[in-house]
Amino acid sequence: MKITKRNGNVVVYDDEKVAKSILKAAADSGSERLSEKMAVALADEVFAGLTQEEEIITTQEIRDRVYLLLCERGFPLTARRYLEYKK
Repeated sequence: MKITKRNGNVVVYDDEKVAKSILKAAADSGSERLSEKMAVALADEVFAGLTQEEEIITTQEIRDRVYLLLCERGFPLTARRYLEYKK
């Protein structure tokens, strides 16, 4: 799967980058703790949902899916930090 970045470049989706972003947002939340294993599982879940749709997606679509998934899993502070981090 490929991603259209904000600057227009098209790159290959990198699950590891999503997991690292989730971990950074969790660390910045101050009170919500996520293990690396949980961040990877969340990133995998985001990827699984995306692969059922289009071949090329946008970073905005990934950001929205990560945000919703974090909220659904009970990490609202991490979700908020993730949005701030990705703006």
